[in-house]
Amino acid sequence: MATKKTVRVRQTGSPIRRDASQRATLVGLGLNKMGRERELEDTPAVRGMIAKVAHLIAVLD
Repeated sequence: MATKKTVRVRQTGSPIRRDASQRATLVGLGLNKMGRERELEDTPAVRGMIAKVAHLIAVLD
């Protein structure tokens, strides 16, 4: 069985003074504090969420 592709992301920016939808996207990615890292499954939905808050996170491949 093939392994699932993953992508690692780290929150680098603060959600203060951001739209509620951007804050909700960070929570959906499992990020809610500066410096937090998550390893997520690489799906089109996750890629779309990353694109929405690209200015607040860093992709750590």
